[in-house]
Amino acid sequence: MAKYPLDKSPARRASVYEGRRSSGRHGVSVRLSGARGLAVFCMAVLLAGCAVGPDYHRPAVDMGQQYKEVKGWVQAKPAGVSLHDDWWRLYRDPVLDGLMHTLQDANLSVAQSEAQYREARAALESTRAGLFPTVGLSSSAARAGGGTGQSGSSNFSGGGTSSSYVLSGTVTWEADLWGKVRRSVEAGQAELQASAADVAATRLSMESTLAQDYFQLRALDAEKRMYQQTVAAYERSLKVTVNRYNAGVSAKADVASAQTQLENARAQMQALEWQRAQYEHAIAVLIGKPPSRFSLAEAQSIGIVPIIPVGLPSQLLQRRPDVAAAERRTAEANAKIGVAQAAWFPDLTLSAQGGFRSGEWVNWLTAPMRFWSLGPELAMTLFDAGARSAQVEQAQAAYDAQVASYRLTALTALREAEDYMVQLRVLARQQVTQNRALAAARESLRLTTNQYDAGLIDYLSVAVVQASTLSTERAALSVTVDRLVASVQLIAALGGGWAPAPAMDTATIGAKAAPGSIGTASTDVKEGTTSAGAGNGASVTQGSAQEPR
Repeated sequence: MAKYPLDKSPARRASVYEGRRSSGRHGVSVRLSGARGLAVFCMAVLLAGCAVGPDYHRPAVDMGQQYKEVKGWVQAKPAGVSLHDDWWRLYRDPVLDGLMHTLQDANLSVAQSEAQYREARAALESTRAGLFPTVGLSSSAARAGGGTGQSGSSNFSGGGTSSSYVLSGTVTWEADLWGKVRRSVEAGQAELQASAADVAATRLSMESTLAQDYFQLRALDAEKRMYQQTVAAYERSLKVTVNRYNAGVSAKADVASAQTQLENARAQMQALEWQRAQYEHAIAVLIGKPPSRFSLAEAQSIGIVPIIPVGLPSQLLQRRPDVAAAERRTAEANAKIGVAQAAWFPDLTLSAQGGFRSGEWVNWLTAPMRFWSLGPELAMTLFDAGARSAQVEQAQAAYDAQVASYRLTALTALREAEDYMVQLRVLARQQVTQNRALAAARESLRLTTNQYDAGLIDYLSVAVVQASTLSTERAALSVTVDRLVASVQLIAALGGGWAPAPAMDTATIGAKAAPGSIGTASTDVKEGTTSAGAGNGASVTQGSAQEPR
């Protein structure tokens, strides 16, 4: 056995307590003495709260005091109206409710976003682990031997063998003196929150798409019923014209005109079949089903346009998940500037090792065979040809780009809300005007048909009026579905009732808008006018959507 135990030998004490300097290719590491190591450890504790890099402040975005296109809406009563996350219930359609419920569980785009959220959460946990020490354990056993002899001689004598048994544990901790890990955690938290907002944005987009496809499909059902009535009327007209021709009252041209009009209507009605089938296929994919396993029965009602609470422009910064995601990624980019700047400062690593080492199995785990070491290591890069400066500039440029992206996303959200508000308001007036035109067209068709039956005019005049009435019917139906689709788009533009999680509340996303009353739009459907009023918010409603008969 050796004169000195391995952990008590002068050589071992020298390696642990004497200063030792080693240089590497990319930096310099220094092993300090015990007293200095204690001082460095105390300094590490004192500097634990220091983090380089800029602290985050949400970039300002001028959203205006109120919407431009909200003019003409009166104050709502009561004033607590707001969108909910199940906003589609405003349309009071049980079939749509069921489709939305299925979408929540089966939509593949939402599933993909949720998986990306879990990926971001795991990445954050991995980054946060850098704040804690790393503990390791190793064990080894080896047996070695060799021959003995003299150089230049062919005489050799047998050599001995030796055994080595080692069991050791290590603890390593890199002190986060300059906040590199904390800034990385900050960036990871912001990315996780942005990923959560991405899930909400994807879900809202899929819900909006489903609602729009659903109303388009219902509009085709209504149009089909309209064409069925039209074809039946044209068939009666053709029969009357043929009878008049056989009686010698009408000309052959009247029969040909009535036949042409009838066949054109039949062709247009047949075209509705493939259009409806495509919307049905799109809905099937949205709810995670193959088109062959999904069908939607025809309905007699197309739906009504609901009251939509609008609120304030500043609320879009909190209620739009895509805006919230862009803001969180701005915070992430800001934190990465601190990560890049921390590379300019030295890294302090505290490590400890201890265990047992012996050449004999029976004495392996005994106290005289133990060893240990403890000491700090300070490493710093002295020269990197400008790599760190470039990384800092890259991080700053990425932050500037993300700030611009955030502001653009916010302004785009504001533009979309303004667009759909003015669209709904104008479509409401257009609906009133179109309904008057439809009533006039139906009356004109009735009078013209009576004149034809009395033999006062030829069928060509009737055909012209019938074509005009059909066109007016289709235009009225188109305005109705346009209002429904625009209402869905406005709800999506307002965030669809989404609210940020507590961790993404006002402290990180921005200050709440001042509380104020929400207003509803007061529209005189008969006259198509709006009455002006005051209020901090508004609700959009322009009468009920009536399906043309």
